[in-house]
Amino acid sequence: MIKMLEASWVFVSSRIKAVFLSEPDEKRPARNLFLWFCLTIAIALPCSAADSITLVGAGSTVPLPLYAKWGQEYNKLRRGTMMQYQALGTSEGLKLISGSRDELGKSDFAAGEVLLTEAERSQGNLIELPAVMIAIVPVYNVQGLAQELRFSGDLLAQIFLGHIKTWNDPKIARLNPGVTLPATPIKVIYRPGGKGSNYVFTDFLSKTSVEFRGQIGRSASPKWPVGEPAERSSDMVDKVKSTPGAIGYVELQYAAGGNVQSGSVQNQAGKFVKASHETIIAACKAVEAPQWNKFAVSLTNAPGANAFPITGFSWVYMRSVSSDPQRRAALVNLLSWIFSDGQEFATQLGYSELPASLLEKIRAKIAGMK
Repeated sequence: MIKMLEASWVFVSSRIKAVFLSEPDEKRPARNLFLWFCLTIAIALPCSAADSITLVGAGSTVPLPLYAKWGQEYNKLRRGTMMQYQALGTSEGLKLISGSRDELGKSDFAAGEVLLTEAERSQGNLIELPAVMIAIVPVYNVQGLAQELRFSGDLLAQIFLGHIKTWNDPKIARLNPGVTLPATPIKVIYRPGGKGSNYVFTDFLSKTSVEFRGQIGRSASPKWPVGEPAERSSDMVDKVKSTPGAIGYVELQYAAGGNVQSGSVQNQAGKFVKASHETIIAACKAVEAPQWNKFAVSLTNAPGANAFPITGFSWVYMRSVSSDPQRRAALVNLLSWIFSDGQEFATQLGYSELPASLLEKIRAKIAGMK
């Protein structure tokens, strides 16, 4: 399902179009592309060209299935507005929304997992709203294990710094008593620069490893000392599954949909927790911060026995001011729907819904944008 949603989507009807773009997957059967094309044409044809507005967004691949679903459902309801979303990566999406990629044109919104700094908000006239909660999970390919592996933040840091080189290393064995570990070399797979999953993963590692914080730190574009890249979230799953001894990290929905091995992670309370709907929500509820009013909250390494420690928000970014009242009104209407009726589609796709108290604050913020 996720692979199909990552295909290029093109809605065409006279001058109206809505596109959900990502790089094509060479392994995807051509008939799937044809079926999606027919579906999107059917959705777009009833629209009125004279009244249409195409809202343009770009950003992370992490929430791509959700934005695809939101667009499909919203296009059925709002015949005067269509939506285009391009899965270019978080940093590229932010460049577009800030206008620093003029050659590609500006966008109406962006999506990603990077928490903006005050300087970035001020200089780019940007605001961010948490759109959905996500979890980044460690995935690996080690055959013949009696049970799934357990990781701590420090252990993951040592692996991704290149200090731990084989799967039977004593530090891995110490966290996994009773598991017979092979001497297979570890092959690190990482995401290249500008990716939101990098930001969430390194945010957690920076909080749990002093060495990692000093050498690499929290970043959407970390300088990994070892390993090889996987451009997209689906590429990460494919590379790990096809590479004996591999380890990587990817959003929970991609891991579950790709049927790849994933491990539990030790949280701040010392418990080893698997990512799930319940443990993601537990992480969010454990964070009581005054920043809720600005939505500037990190969920990684949250307190609480049931909290999954590599939890984060996927944000929707937009400009705080607009010179086009008509497009602004269309965007506000889209966001109002996303944070009300649109939330049910997040749960349908396996994402964890935002807490009611947070949704109330988000809706109030959107209402003030009109």
